[in-house]
Amino acid sequence: MRGILPGRPQAKLQAVAHGLWEGNQIIIYISGNALIILDRPDHVLQTTYIEEETDLEAVALDEETGKIATCSTRNIYIYQPYGQDEGVVKWSLQGTMSLPDSDDSITTLSWGMADELLVGSASLALFTTHGSTDQIWTKQLASSVKFAQFSPDAELIASTGRYDRLLKIWRRLAFGSADQSFDYSYLPHPMAITGIHWRQPFHKDQATDNVLYTICADNKVRIWVPGDHHGVDGLQLWGEVDLIESIAPRSVSPDQQSRKRYAFFIDGKDFTRATERVVQQATSAEKDQVALHHLIEVANRNPEICVVLDDHGNMSAWGFENIGAKVKKRTDVFNIAHVDGLHLHFASGASGLQDNVQFYAFCGEKQDSAFTLLSHHFDGRLEWLESRIDYLFDPFPQSHRIQRKAVWTGHSHAIKKVNRTASGRALVSRTVSNECNVWIQRPTDLGMTLHRHSTVSVTEHIHRTSLLQEGNFVVFLHHGDISLWDTRNPMAVEVARCDYKLQGRPLCLLVLPETEPGGRCVHIATISSEMKGICWEIRLPLQDKDPVTGRKLSSIAHVLNGVHTNGHLEISMEKYATFDLGSGEDLAFVLPVDPAGSTPVISGFLDTFARDIAISYTKSGVIRSWTARVNATDRKLEWLQTSTVDTSIMNPSLASGTSIRKAALVDAERTTLTIWNTRSAQLEYQETFTGNGNIQDLDWSSTPDNQSILAVGFPHRVIIYAQLRYDYMNIGPSWVQIRDVRIRDITPHPIGDSVWLGSGNLVIGAGNQLFVQDEKVEISEGLFPSLRMISRKTASLDIFAAVSRLNGPLPIYHPQLLSQCVLGGKLTLAQRILIALYRKLKFFTEGDELDSFLGFSPEDFSEDAEAHTTASRKKEMHSSYADFSDDGEPDSLTEEVAANLNELLTHKKIPLLSSRAQFHLADIIECVGMVEKHRRSIDDNAGRFLLFFRQHVLSDEKQAPISWRECVWAFHSGSQDILVDLVSRQFQGKMLWQHAKECGLFVWLTDNTTLRTQFEAIARNEYTKTDEKNPVDCSLYYLALKKKAVLLGLWRMATWSREQGATQRLLANNFTEERWKTAALKNAYALMGRRRFEYAAAFFLLADDLSSAVGVLHNQLHDTQLAIAVARVYEGDDGPVLRTFLKEKILPQAARDGNRWLATWAFWMIGRRDNAVRSLVTPLERLMSPPETPNFKSKWYFTDDPALVVLYKQLRDKSLQTLKGAMLVGPREEWEFVLHTSGLYERMGCDLLALDLVKTWEFLAPPPSSLNVNRAPLSPTDQPLSSSHAQSLNRSAADFAFDPRKLLRRRSSLVVADLPKREHVANALVGTVGSTVKEEDSDSDGVAEKKKDEKKPEEKKKPAPTQFTEPDASSLLDAFGF
Repeated sequence: MRGILPGRPQAKLQAVAHGLWEGNQIIIYISGNALIILDRPDHVLQTTYIEEETDLEAVALDEETGKIATCSTRNIYIYQPYGQDEGVVKWSLQGTMSLPDSDDSITTLSWGMADELLVGSASLALFTTHGSTDQIWTKQLASSVKFAQFSPDAELIASTGRYDRLLKIWRRLAFGSADQSFDYSYLPHPMAITGIHWRQPFHKDQATDNVLYTICADNKVRIWVPGDHHGVDGLQLWGEVDLIESIAPRSVSPDQQSRKRYAFFIDGKDFTRATERVVQQATSAEKDQVALHHLIEVANRNPEICVVLDDHGNMSAWGFENIGAKVKKRTDVFNIAHVDGLHLHFASGASGLQDNVQFYAFCGEKQDSAFTLLSHHFDGRLEWLESRIDYLFDPFPQSHRIQRKAVWTGHSHAIKKVNRTASGRALVSRTVSNECNVWIQRPTDLGMTLHRHSTVSVTEHIHRTSLLQEGNFVVFLHHGDISLWDTRNPMAVEVARCDYKLQGRPLCLLVLPETEPGGRCVHIATISSEMKGICWEIRLPLQDKDPVTGRKLSSIAHVLNGVHTNGHLEISMEKYATFDLGSGEDLAFVLPVDPAGSTPVISGFLDTFARDIAISYTKSGVIRSWTARVNATDRKLEWLQTSTVDTSIMNPSLASGTSIRKAALVDAERTTLTIWNTRSAQLEYQETFTGNGNIQDLDWSSTPDNQSILAVGFPHRVIIYAQLRYDYMNIGPSWVQIRDVRIRDITPHPIGDSVWLGSGNLVIGAGNQLFVQDEKVEISEGLFPSLRMISRKTASLDIFAAVSRLNGPLPIYHPQLLSQCVLGGKLTLAQRILIALYRKLKFFTEGDELDSFLGFSPEDFSEDAEAHTTASRKKEMHSSYADFSDDGEPDSLTEEVAANLNELLTHKKIPLLSSRAQFHLADIIECVGMVEKHRRSIDDNAGRFLLFFRQHVLSDEKQAPISWRECVWAFHSGSQDILVDLVSRQFQGKMLWQHAKECGLFVWLTDNTTLRTQFEAIARNEYTKTDEKNPVDCSLYYLALKKKAVLLGLWRMATWSREQGATQRLLANNFTEERWKTAALKNAYALMGRRRFEYAAAFFLLADDLSSAVGVLHNQLHDTQLAIAVARVYEGDDGPVLRTFLKEKILPQAARDGNRWLATWAFWMIGRRDNAVRSLVTPLERLMSPPETPNFKSKWYFTDDPALVVLYKQLRDKSLQTLKGAMLVGPREEWEFVLHTSGLYERMGCDLLALDLVKTWEFLAPPPSSLNVNRAPLSPTDQPLSSSHAQSLNRSAADFAFDPRKLLRRRSSLVVADLPKREHVANALVGTVGSTVKEEDSDSDGVAEKKKDEKKPEEKKKPAPTQFTEPDASSLLDAFGF
């Protein structure tokens, strides 16, 4: 933890206590109703809140028993220690006491003998706390007690009233008696007594005379010692020190000298310890210096020390020698030092009660203990100051005389809300009692800390708060007016106020971004629950410091009598404009976004690139982000809604957004967290918490390079999340927990609020206290393995550095980047990278630097892949030994090279790779080696499939089917025969259905003959997979192949089966007859009742009811692939059942899940190649009729995939149908698709591929000018979202009057002419664009290949051409499924 602000100490004379208990220095102070116990500057042992009280009055520590007593005006609370044997000491409540007189007020507490407590009020009362708490003596007084303290031996009590000049000394008449009694005497003073101190003995059991120091309002310290009869006749004056005369600096004229004096005492035991520490720590050079010799000379006289201070940094130290000696010498009171330049941070401008400071000096017993001075400032600070005693009393100028280690401050009541400025350099905290403090971030030698800048005393309720000018001003929104406060001084003053009337309840206070930072004009706005708003303009003096750098600015405008030279008041606030953002119906809340990244300065343009300033969310779960611009010309506020996200989370209880388009939402039960990317309207993370309490706070921060960090607050803990790179290969999480901050050990109070500082420190407000968390992230085994990877040598890492490394560009050899290279058609580049890695690793040892680029440049990613491919193939043609060379430097990644590289990976840790990533890299290398082996006989799509199929086999998820993405690559491959062979070999030629499902074989096979052959092979393998050879296992497959006779033969051999006879007799019948169809159906339904769904589907096929069979396999067996395979085998790819199944089940499911890979495959299968292309870009619900409502799954980020752009580019140029499908994609829609994919690459850490995409992407040429009459060319941002060709509901890919090949920017000879022939007006599509319910022609769907060479007639029915047109070679190949 970086620092603690434990609470504002009470402005009471006995608010602080300290002492040595069992060798530990304990410091205790009271703040509001809290008791805070510490042992070091930055370590809180315990905080205890006394809920029954609002303010505590005094605290005392018993050094003998370790008990702590604290009190309010009415009640006393006793706490006793426990757990010291276990090394974790805590205090628990032992008992409480109350004064018998309800009008009495307690002011002081003091411990006497063991378990004996003196309570001062209008009377003195003595209690015993041994076991039960009982009163054993009381004495009524003339006036309320101001001081009442036991002497160290508990024989004497010194007490005085509030304004008394007589000090009363009570002497105990008997020890150990049940009936306690005291007599008393007086010590007269000329004026009121302002402080008392008993000299402490060197050891607890040491018998010494009681010596009392008193400080009087006449600015004199007096020393009182026992008389000749050992104190029986009272105390006598031994000596005095004049505080005014002690400090008389010659360099300052008498009229300018301060009259304020402060005094404290250093007991002999503490002075001796401090001197011993110095002698032990002093270097040989220091031992020769005057300061140490002077200190030793003083210490040899065994004095007691009195230190006198003024508020200008002057100090005078006096020594008292031989106190109480019968013969007093003039040298017994001597001056030790008189120095100046002491920085004790006295409050400037403080007055009244706040203008007071108490000092407590001590030095602990431990060897590392330093001389410590606690200064209790009554303006609400308690400072821990440390010094080497020789530096403190050095007679020569000394820069390191005293150092401030900590400032303990905070609030007096529970913190309710903490707000920050945009830069995070200033905070304002507010309590339940509207007590406000402004804090500024201040760097120190120990790191970043919070410094209390100003205190605001507000009597009315504060609804919302906002900080301006880095904490120099603060705005409070009240229920009927708004006020501006100047917080440049320690006590804030109100400088402006405006009344307002607003329809609805004000929900937020927004600081609007300005076009120039540090200007005089600031605009703030509020938005109500009715979405109505008011904007105010605030004029402030120019900042004297730059808000970004913190440096002082030289150009400060002139101000005359508070009026600026341009005629405006220097500080003013006025209503600027009102605005209406629509209806507030269904609105839940509006709140400002958390600033992230760079400072909130806008370009002046109001567009979707502007930074968000607010988010709103509705009860139905719709998040909207907003930006605004001040229009100075028309004096109005212009608003723009930048994004809308429908989260489908009903009645969200909490939301928070960031200016870089991230939002977090919490459900109604406050247990489930969701994180959204509002730019792409996608869900990035979801987690449900149990047993942590409800989520009550969300706070955003970001690294300087805009990587997001989220703090999720619970009642007693804060979990910090960091974003991760997207991972589309393994579908890993995109957010990770990097820190868990628990505060229950420090305070029992629940967290009120938390906020981020600009430096990466999280500030948590709980009770009266502010906890400033360290910006370091601990690297441990329990955390995400990537964190161990980024910092193998250090135990902790700066949070910004950690999050930046978890994101940002990947090293060029990372498996994710290599996978995307392969998908993007850069297999040769991936091989070159791996070969370069192989060369580096051969001579690499751990600890060496490894260039993350391996010598490659960004241009290597944009080079034409064909150039390298051609060169490498030429080498292969020269020799079959092309891969072999004497120098051992391979030219391609053969399986042998891959094995050697993997051998290196098993022994060496690769920099910037986690162990998991290194395993994935080994898999990729093996797969690339295998693809290289078959590269000359397979195309790119087959290579893509083979790579990821092999990776799937090597992964742990062998039983799960391969993804639809890989199926689509194989589906569009022209090397399917080789793929079938390779896949069969993977399963040793014994492919069962589970293997076929795993590799998606019957989804991507396009040749019907091969499909049936492989299906029959599976039927045989399913039959022979068990020793008993059960015909039931293969019934579905043989009946789908319509080979009932084969199945009947198998049943004849199944003599062991009880079902043999009945099944054999049933199968022997003719199932073209209705009666046997009915019998088969009855059997099917009976089997469904027994949940034998696969066998039931077989009987539906026996009854020639393919539709029911497919339905059972899909709905009951949940095996979509098997349903598709059976339909394709039973009736072919053009069969009505398959088409209906794809249209009514698969496509709607793809739209609901947002599965574009499944949608493009299904559209291609039903012959709608135009929609197969559009489905890669256009929202799927727009292609369905009736439109489908996307489900929650479709909102996840992994429904996107950057490989979609690769497939889109490939399919777009494939045929006339796909070209015209691409025409139906609007120019702006395609532009946004490419940019969005580029953003995905960037989020994945593949920045080089993102650059390559936007650098090399080719848009289609614009349509013929005749179709765009009198229309200026559009920039991509001005283009309509969807194509003008797609506007008509009845538009299809065949309804255009020009050749789409002219849209390509290259030669179009290889584009397949697959458009079907149409009548003069194509049959209209019913419903929306791309309807899949009604088709144009029953004969034109799916049989487009038969009419490839036919052209669509023009709208004016031109005569058909008489010249013969030779069909394209590619179109002929396409008809054969290649």
